Amino acid sequence: MSFFLTYIVPFTIALGLLILVHELGHYLVARWCGVKVLRFSIGFGHPLLKYQGKGETEWVLAAFPFGGYVKMLGESDDEVEEHESHRAFSRQSVGRRFAIVAAGPVFNLLLAVVLYWGLFVGGSEELRPLIASAAETQTSLAHNAGVRDGDLVLSVNGDEIKSWQDLRWNLLRHALDRDEARLLVRTRSGNDAERILDLRNFSLDDVGKEDPVFRMGLRPASVPAFVVHVEEDGAAARGGLVVGDEIVAIDDKAINLIHEVVETVRAAPGQTRMFTVRRGGEERTFPVTVDEKRAGEGKAVGIIGVHFDTSSLFARVSYGPADALARAIRQTWETSALTLKSIGLMILGDISLENVSGPITIANIAGKTAQHGTAAFIRFLAFISISLGILNLLPIPVLDGGHLLYYAVEFIKGGALSSRAMEIGQKIGLTLLFMLMAFALYNDINRLI
Repeated sequence: MSFFLTYIVPFTIALGLLILVHELGHYLVARWCGVKVLRFSIGFGHPLLKYQGKGETEWVLAAFPFGGYVKMLGESDDEVEEHESHRAFSRQSVGRRFAIVAAGPVFNLLLAVVLYWGLFVGGSEELRPLIASAAETQTSLAHNAGVRDGDLVLSVNGDEIKSWQDLRWNLLRHALDRDEARLLVRTRSGNDAERILDLRNFSLDDVGKEDPVFRMGLRPASVPAFVVHVEEDGAAARGGLVVGDEIVAIDDKAINLIHEVVETVRAAPGQTRMFTVRRGGEERTFPVTVDEKRAGEGKAVGIIGVHFDTSSLFARVSYGPADALARAIRQTWETSALTLKSIGLMILGDISLENVSGPITIANIAGKTAQHGTAAFIRFLAFISISLGILNLLPIPVLDGGHLLYYAVEFIKGGALSSRAMEIGQKIGLTLLFMLMAFALYNDINRLI
């Protein structure tokens, strides 16, 4: 039941919303062009629910949820009565047919703009772009560029940076462009300085491994592990820890930051660890038997029931309505361009096809982002909506982009393609789509294994 609520429900909500918006785009523009819409379906296959009422459109919820369609008069080979011929899709001008088909992907892109706008206006608690030091990054790009512990990133190549999310996005974009990233940082001493990360030879092709930004040598800062709350009957309370303790070591291993405590505890469910704390100027050691809980995918992780003060690591980021709209449009545009570049690099072989993800991975990410809060889930929705829009615009027969290609050729040559040419195109498109889906599913299963 917890798996269903954690993963299936968020995935269903995300998928349903994206399909609804996509098909609504086709429907609304078709109606605006005067085309008669016979059926609006979310899903394929056997109808589970139907509703028509007094209107001319039948509304359907079908059994197979991965997609949907809008069936219009004259779209297939069905005969069209003469008195309704002006309302048939096939009788519309090339421009109108182009607009109707393009509306689905365009609505997905517009949904992303709306979601980003709401996120930017409403504001969210974001991790500050404050850099932490790590021993393993001493030979990293960031360390070689002069980035040090406690540096606060103010901008990247002139773009203002307000959160770790902003920093990560900008660095990934420049890495994909094989570009230099010029970081303006404020050091611990309060001085502003420029640090140049040479990303021209940095590879993003390490699927399923460490975050690319971590591999650059950049990690978000943490703070000393001061305990501000101890849960009753939790492992820490049973072991003797109290509010005000600073955890300084676990099993003789020195602890300097909160994330070190978290990582050590998560890796030790059911095990007893010796916690050394600084209390009242003195160090004391307590045995703590770590509690066990089930995380995503049923994996056991350790918890001890303490909270730390992390307020200095977060800042509320929000924008005015106009500024938020400009940023939402820019974010959608840049994400679309990044998606197209990634597809191009996959085709050229510069990025592995292992990056292709299917429904299992998407469901996994949907569940995890939903657990991280509304802002993370909205950001995920916006990204998937953009991906769906761009995918459907690709010039592959059976996708919207394939139909748009047909209409473009028809406009240029002054006549429709032959039925034979379209039939061959459909077969090629179906084959490509099947191969893509099979490869994505293979990658999903491979990641699980």
